[in-house]
Parts: sequence; structure tokens; C-alpha cells
Amino acid sequence: MNREALQLINTFFYVGQMKPAPGTWGSLAALVVGWGIERYLGFWPLVVATVLVTALGFVTIKAELALRPGEEDPSEIVIDEVAGMWLALLFPAMGFWMRDMSMVWPGPLAAFVLFRLFDIRKPWLVGRADRRGDPAGVMLDDLWAGVFAGICTFLLAGLYHAVLM
Repeated sequence: MNREALQLINTFFYVGQMKPAPGTWGSLAALVVGWGIERYLGFWPLVVATVLVTALGFVTIKAELALRPGEEDPSEIVIDEVAGMWLALLFPAMGFWMRDMSMVWPGPLAAFVLFRLFDIRKPWLVGRADRRGDPAGVMLDDLWAGVFAGICTFLLAGLYHAVLM
């Protein structure tokens, strides 16, 4: 894969080059795109997109870091944020999908806030993955943050339905 293609993928179409806080911009872009996929194409296309971007992230981050000896997690690489954010979105989407409804904004917004919280604070398995210092650790810390955010958001979505529906 050529250098330009790696940069395009790893920066999520150059969103990762936005300053300040490229990871937050990457997560926000992922939120909008992921919500759009679920809203207009459905739950299962979001599942497929999440699996594909995760697999692509593992491959492209490994290739990118091989070109940058000594760098562990460059801030402009945000494909890991995309994978984690979309993983977090799957949980509330599943909650709404099981009730035959489209995901409304409280779910995705909660997923975004919780994902950023877990990604920045790095509790338990998130921090453990982050400390690996290898390409897999770059992806895994955001995937774990996505799982934790998704579980919390799923629970909030259930509460949302119980109270408002």
C-alpha cells in the first residue's frame, strides 16, 4: 500500500490532521458517519463497516508504524478512534434495533461522550492495551474504550426506552 493511501486511511480522510485534539475530531467524524450508516442503511451495515474498519485499522496502523520507527501512537492516526466509536455505536443501535426503531440522538451522543471519557482516562483494559506500545495496542485501547462506552450506552438506551417510551 502506498504512503498516500496509508495516510488517507489512518487519518480518516485527513480528519486526524485537524488541531487541536485530532482524536476527538476523529471520534466526532466517526460519530456522524456511523450514525448516518445506522440511520440510513441500518444496523447490519454498521456491523459490517465496523468489522471492516477494525481489520483495516490493524493492517494500516502496523504498516504506518513500520515507516515511523520509534513512534508508538502518532496523534494524527485516528482510524483506531473510528473503529472504537463505531463499536460503541453498535450497542445502543442494537438496543434500538431490537425494538424495531432507528437510533435517536441521545444514544449516539452518549456513546460519543462515554467513548471520549474512556479513551482519555484509560481505565483497566483500555490502559493496559495502551501500554503495550505496539500497533495492536494502538487499536485495542480504542476498541476496549468502545466496548465500555457501548455497554454503558446500551444501559442508558434501555433506561431511555423505559422512561420515555
